[in-house]
Amino acid sequence: MTTSLVPEVRLVAGALGAEVHGIDLNTLTDEGFAHLHRLLLQHQVVFVAGQTGLTPQAHIAFGRRFGEVELHPYLPRLDGHPEIVVIDSEDGGKVDVWHTDMTFHQSPPIASILHLVQLPETGGDTMWTNQCKVYEALSAPLRDLLDGLTAIHVIRIGNEFTSRAEHPVVRVHPETGRRSLYVNRLFTSHIPQLSRNESDALLEYLFGFSEGPQFTCRYRWRVGDVAIWDNRVTQHYAINDYQGVRRGQRITVLGDHPTGDAPRWDHYVAAPGQRYWPDRVNAVDNY
Repeated sequence: MTTSLVPEVRLVAGALGAEVHGIDLNTLTDEGFAHLHRLLLQHQVVFVAGQTGLTPQAHIAFGRRFGEVELHPYLPRLDGHPEIVVIDSEDGGKVDVWHTDMTFHQSPPIASILHLVQLPETGGDTMWTNQCKVYEALSAPLRDLLDGLTAIHVIRIGNEFTSRAEHPVVRVHPETGRRSLYVNRLFTSHIPQLSRNESDALLEYLFGFSEGPQFTCRYRWRVGDVAIWDNRVTQHYAINDYQGVRRGQRITVLGDHPTGDAPRWDHYVAAPGQRYWPDRVNAVDNY
């Protein structure tokens, strides 16, 4: 495959997503990378079609153009290439819940680069949602409230791995300046400025609102396709509707520290004897 001088770009949906044809990531030039980077900032997720011959070395080199590549703390890795995580449906690789990758870190990843190497005959699509459009669609009073709040993000995997971070509910993209809603079902525990019952109610509304179809795209994979998504402004959902094996190889690019407006209120302090009965798995952090 040779790199086209003018890659073809097709929009995937109205909310976000662009598919690119005519680029070979094995021989990517600086000009080609700059083009993909611009598309990523504009469309939040970019699909580079036809990369069946992508080598692990080229995959890693592509990731390093964005920044430092992470060595994931607990997911399985490709033999001989610890920078590449193996996402295997037969080995815990089905994550059919809306989420943003690893928001439980103080500096979550800025981007993920997933190469699909094996697919079932049907099914196995992935969806993404544009969190900038989600924020912009909220009413002005609610946006004003959210701009002054933070959220706690946590993960616990038995006694093996635990991480916790506090981030703005609304983060400002360091390159585009756009604001985006920055909470997700999988890792967001609570909003510490609110009582836990208030936090649960508000988060449940925000989760449901952000998952509306008007903010999403859905991508039907072909073997060899590569997806690059901006983890700062998207959530994604791997649809579990298939039989057979779905296998991908993913590189994660280490991130910056999420920034937004300073919180306008202190953390909520429960009254003596106040009790809380959690409705959600992640709502057990703190009191």
